Amino acid sequence: MSFQEEYLFWQMAHYFISDLEYRIVQLSKEQNEIWLEKMENKEAQVIRLLRYNLDWSNWMQKDIELTAMNGERIRKQLAKSSMNVVNIYVTPYPPVDDYEFRISEPFQFPSNGKTKVQSIIFDRDHYEQGFEKAQKIFHDSFEFHLEESYTENDVDKLKLSALSIASNKAKEEKSIFNQGKPLFTYIFMIIQVAVFLFLEAVGSSTDTSTLIKYGAKFNPLILEGEWWRFFTPIILHIGILHLLMNTVSLYYLGTIIEKIFGKWRFLLIYLIAGFGGSVASFIFSPSISAGASGAIYGLFGALLYFGAVYPQLFFRTMGFNLLLILGINLIFGFSMPSIDMAGHIGGLIAGFLAAGIVHFPKKKRLVLQLLFLVITAGLFAGLLKYGFNEPERLMNDQSALMMAQEYIETEKYEQAQNLLKDYSKDKEVSAEVYFLLSYAEINLNEFTQAKEHLQLAIAKRSDFHEAYYNLALIFVDEKNYTEAKKSAEKAVELKPEQADYQKMLKEINKYIK
Repeated sequence: MSFQEEYLFWQMAHYFISDLEYRIVQLSKEQNEIWLEKMENKEAQVIRLLRYNLDWSNWMQKDIELTAMNGERIRKQLAKSSMNVVNIYVTPYPPVDDYEFRISEPFQFPSNGKTKVQSIIFDRDHYEQGFEKAQKIFHDSFEFHLEESYTENDVDKLKLSALSIASNKAKEEKSIFNQGKPLFTYIFMIIQVAVFLFLEAVGSSTDTSTLIKYGAKFNPLILEGEWWRFFTPIILHIGILHLLMNTVSLYYLGTIIEKIFGKWRFLLIYLIAGFGGSVASFIFSPSISAGASGAIYGLFGALLYFGAVYPQLFFRTMGFNLLLILGINLIFGFSMPSIDMAGHIGGLIAGFLAAGIVHFPKKKRLVLQLLFLVITAGLFAGLLKYGFNEPERLMNDQSALMMAQEYIETEKYEQAQNLLKDYSKDKEVSAEVYFLLSYAEINLNEFTQAKEHLQLAIAKRSDFHEAYYNLALIFVDEKNYTEAKKSAEKAVELKPEQADYQKMLKEINKYIK
């Protein structure tokens, strides 16, 4: 027994695995059929290698069709637009009947033509033809010197070498997913649940004042120097559903990231992503916000970085599903006006950049990591400089009113006045902003400005009875009882059940003859 076919079979397998860096995706129990994959090689993304004694071409045709079907399954699994399969038969003799027409052209998968199978036969009398055909596909010196016969030991040595190389590569890939056991994922889950229970105990997690008091992202306070609000929103959540969704997402994504990057790299990625989400929200969303969503989107970003460095492994393991989930989340987020998408996108980008900074355990790439660090630092510095230099752009009516109300309640009228004047400068604002500004000015005895802003409030809202009432008070102070009466009458007309309005109108009428 010559074992020539067996030796050639394993010689080609060894060449594909060692020299061309294909990986084994399937090995038959009898070890006479191997499926190999390398997506970078567009002309031969998959190789099917079969050691079999061909007899009739009909059997070979059915086998080619089954090979195409399996190739189509792989194409769909990896979400590829097309798939080229090289189907190699190693046999002592070719089929006994006419077979050339069956392999002269690639076989296309019938339903869509996206998977093509190019078949090559290596038999004892036509090795040169097989080598020539393979060279055209692989663009390589594809030819092996063969002896007349080999021993079983020769075949076993070659087989062991090929399988050992493949096994080592598989172990190396597997080790990428075993860089550490999850720790900080669980710590953050516990912290955010504990903080949620604390918020519910002291007030409510859906109460705006409670959220602001305990660290929500609130632009006016950040502008006053409370920089820690870039981090504290990561552990705050608004309502039980918000907490539940983010905790479940953190569990699934966090454990994966900690296994790939290790626990300390995960911690840096999570915090940098959370900070990036808060900074983006600070710049592009004036509304109050809280939640771990920015940091969690950063975990998506870290997985995208993993996909950029290991594209084959990424798409073979999680790629398509991850991109699908991310796409659904982004579409859902953009369709819901209440969701802070600036924070989500900021976290996604920051997570990608943070992953580039820390890279992977035991795989330092200092120049690349330094580049990512410079880009990240420059981006954050630029955004923060813009934000603190353009503070009026980072507030909306709601946040400006909330901050001004806080100042007024603590009798910081001048700070309330400065805040609202800066905010309302050169922009359209609500009647409520003008009204609160006038209230601060009344307490500062700046009645002329207060009167002007009350009139602006009334111009914005003709049913603003409180503004008419305060305006009437100013006119009384000026002893302009005619105008005071007009304003008081309007206040009574809008709110007849208000006793203070009725009382003031009676007092004004005493001065008018």
